[in-house]
Amino acid sequence: MSQVEKKAGLLRRTSSSKKPLKEKVVLMYDEIFAKEDPAKNNPRFWDELFLMKVNLEYLESKLESVDGEEVQRIQDNINSLFHHCVQALGEEHQIKVVNALQTLCALFRGVHQKNKSASGFDIINMLMGFDKAELRMKDLMESLDSLLCGEGSDSLKSLCLKLLLCLVTVTDNISQNTILEYVMINSIFEAILQILPDVSSRGQHGYDAVVLLALLVNYRKYESVNPYIVKLSIVDDEPNLNGMGMVVHQALTEYNRQYKDKEEENQGGFFSTLSNMVGSMFIADADEKLSVQTNEAILLALYEAVHLNRNFITVLAQSHPEIDMVGTPATPIPTTPTTPLGTTPPSLDMMNNPELPLDPNLQTSNLLITFLKYASIVMQDTKDEHRLNSARLCLIILTCIAEDQYADAFLHDDNMNFRVNLHKMPMRHRKKAVDKTTPSRPLVCAVLDLMVEFIVTHMMKDFPMDLYLRCVQIIHKLICYQKKCRIRLHYTWRELWSALINLLKFLLSNETTLLAKYNIFHLALLVVNLFNMFITYGDTFLPTSNSYDELYYEIVRMHQVFDNLYCMVLRVSTNTGQWKEPASKVTHALVNVRAIINHFNPKIESYAAVNHISQLSEEQVLEVVRSNYDTLTLKLQDGLDQFERYSEQPKEAAFFKELVRSISLNVRKNVSLNTLSQDVLLKEFSTIS
Repeated sequence: MSQVEKKAGLLRRTSSSKKPLKEKVVLMYDEIFAKEDPAKNNPRFWDELFLMKVNLEYLESKLESVDGEEVQRIQDNINSLFHHCVQALGEEHQIKVVNALQTLCALFRGVHQKNKSASGFDIINMLMGFDKAELRMKDLMESLDSLLCGEGSDSLKSLCLKLLLCLVTVTDNISQNTILEYVMINSIFEAILQILPDVSSRGQHGYDAVVLLALLVNYRKYESVNPYIVKLSIVDDEPNLNGMGMVVHQALTEYNRQYKDKEEENQGGFFSTLSNMVGSMFIADADEKLSVQTNEAILLALYEAVHLNRNFITVLAQSHPEIDMVGTPATPIPTTPTTPLGTTPPSLDMMNNPELPLDPNLQTSNLLITFLKYASIVMQDTKDEHRLNSARLCLIILTCIAEDQYADAFLHDDNMNFRVNLHKMPMRHRKKAVDKTTPSRPLVCAVLDLMVEFIVTHMMKDFPMDLYLRCVQIIHKLICYQKKCRIRLHYTWRELWSALINLLKFLLSNETTLLAKYNIFHLALLVVNLFNMFITYGDTFLPTSNSYDELYYEIVRMHQVFDNLYCMVLRVSTNTGQWKEPASKVTHALVNVRAIINHFNPKIESYAAVNHISQLSEEQVLEVVRSNYDTLTLKLQDGLDQFERYSEQPKEAAFFKELVRSISLNVRKNVSLNTLSQDVLLKEFSTIS
């Protein structure tokens, strides 16, 4: 049967000479699209319609095919259909409720699809009549609230959430969806939130509920008071907050697990290695197989929770011995096998089973660990736009965490040690770590490791300047906390210093190319000031006096990079041009680094000459450093431990607008009404009178 015939719901008779018959529901739709009131000749028209199996494709295509003049002609019937759909939601007969919900989905989608250029007011008028809109939407939202909070079936609740997701994502730009004004006025925040504390309902509907909340929070968030923002920011009861955290945790855990499975698949034995080698001859990017589609929707939900609600910070550190179990539902939620990984809710296998074994010897996990592992995957490859957006959002979330006093307290808590095995990008110049056991350390070490890993692995032609700035600022905020609270963190600081010096070296080598696109002096200033933090305040937060000595050793050892940087910024700052001022700031910032180099280099050369040593060992250089601190003069620099706090508006507004648009398109594509599996729903309700 052709696609057109399928849409029209045609039923062929056995005789080929007979015309195909239209199924009854299609004939009834045709009556709605005629000028006459369909109930005029059949008073039971609407009752009968909602007992019929909905033909979504036909109804949507019919709505899309209506032109301007016809809209005026049939508007009363469309308004009547909308009105009767809303009325049917209050019916006891569950099949009528199911059919009404699906018809509403088709109405919202079909009308928007046809009238993309129409104003929101015109669409409201076509759907429900502008004079009746407030009442109709009030009734609709109250019915959805009751269905979500009631004792009804899981399939029905799932359908309610799908309808809401469908309504929220019908326009590309969520803030241009005028119908959502009524969703703001008739808030269903509590109805969505109450899904999350219960293990069973969270397993069935948690993902859709959390994504729906994240989208609603972004409706005209800078233009007017959005009740979903206000309500999300004041949630303070643990069950709701933990429920939200668990949904995010489960979605990210599944992503991490599937990525790890792919990784192991690619490394499985000799034949796999051989086939990979052969395969890479034909595939431009051998690592493409490991590319897993990111999940910006769940990341956005995590961001909004962390950014808006200070109480949510406690959820990040909540330990989970294993992900809780959910009883297998009688009716599994159908999934679309072709949907890319990361864009759909976690599978029921994931929701129903205890968490898979975590890292070796690690008995507990928490949302922050899972998030850091996720970030270590998506931040590896930032060439693709989605992954770049995901990496940026991960760093924005980490920025919010690094600024929060409570979060900093548990990040640095010596009594909360974890092993966090971050994913590392395979690189030609470094061997893959054979020993996978990471020491158990405070969580801040994993955050610093992630930042160092990013700095080391993204010095490339297509330089992600924005991400580098965020990385260095996160490190700075963490060090400011350590300095303020005098926390002596046992961390391999040399790796960080080495990464930062190599970053400066890269900026110098690619000065001309990078300056055409970016203000590299801003990044250079942030890096130099990190060194200034260590030089000026290192004695208050570095773990030992040896660490402080090693800092000086690294600066002296790599003095050529700092010398070259000084020459470059001096050259730019003495010429007139757009970079004069930013370059001169770096010149001033280098004063102490240069004082250290100019003080210790002659002393080291003198020591070598006196002792007739051509090349000094590290220990000998350290000995020179230790014995010559007394005569070193440094300048006290102000404001090193000051930073600008994160603010979404106005700096990040454009990023979030585009991100929400991308998420909205993705959600719309994946809330396929076919996946609602009407046959399953009708089968479930066929025994209910």
